[in-house]
Amino acid sequence: FSVKVYVKLNHKSPHILCLTNHLRNLELIDPKFHWNGPGGGLSSENSSVEISPIGTLILSNFKLSGVYTCSIFYKLAVMQPDNNLLIKYLIYAYSDPNAYYEFTAQYHAAPCNSYHNAYFEKTLVQILNKLVEELSCEVALIKAECHHIKMQRGGLQNEIFFKFSVDSINREDRLCQQSACDAPHRLNKAKQIIERFFKQQVETGKQSSEQLPEIYYIDNTLQMVRVDRCYPGYGIDAVLHPDCPECCVACSPGSYNPSNGIHCLRCDTSLIYGATMC
Repeated sequence: FSVKVYVKLNHKSPHILCLTNHLRNLELIDPKFHWNGPGGGLSSENSSVEISPIGTLILSNFKLSGVYTCSIFYKLAVMQPDNNLLIKYLIYAYSDPNAYYEFTAQYHAAPCNSYHNAYFEKTLVQILNKLVEELSCEVALIKAECHHIKMQRGGLQNEIFFKFSVDSINREDRLCQQSACDAPHRLNKAKQIIERFFKQQVETGKQSSEQLPEIYYIDNTLQMVRVDRCYPGYGIDAVLHPDCPECCVACSPGSYNPSNGIHCLRCDTSLIYGATMC
């Protein structure tokens, strides 16, 4: 049977043994080890491969998911012939889900065909991006729709329904603390800043003695939802990978993920690990 091993993408693997539990408790005479990977024979001459004298394999900067096998040749007694055992591993690269937030908000608006609405949409996106710029995050407008709303016991009013995304941008900044540079940390800070921005709009409106402007935020309409995603070629599957149920694991042969979804899709013609197309 095959043993599944999970190695974080671009990280070092654990020590992968070329021994069974039974053989570990025996004295082996003249043991010889030979490792093969998806690209053929493995050797310590490769800078990303390390094989110890007792056959233990360590892979550095790991990317190549697939079947890895080790052949061990040994004797249990000097006069006996060689024994040969083949050990098979399925080594999967994985990464943590890459998350972003989607958020919606509603604004009282000018008439739906008014240029004031279009100008306000552009200005609002610019303001939100300025707020999260120092965190290396980015706000994008997904859609903005203006609708006529019949109010309870009232007339018609115009409302804009906004949908945005806020995402962290990859950056290399050696001057900041590691935790502060961490993408999930930056993204969570951006979420808090955006929530505070909309809350302050309500508070400012309540404190002002002036009449509300034509376009203003409607209290309690902000909704924020975390969305997980995986890199292309990776997916989450707790059934296939119960030891890594929340990991984005390289898609197995027979499946693929072409985009930033979280599942590997079935594809009978896909023969490789980490496929991004069918």
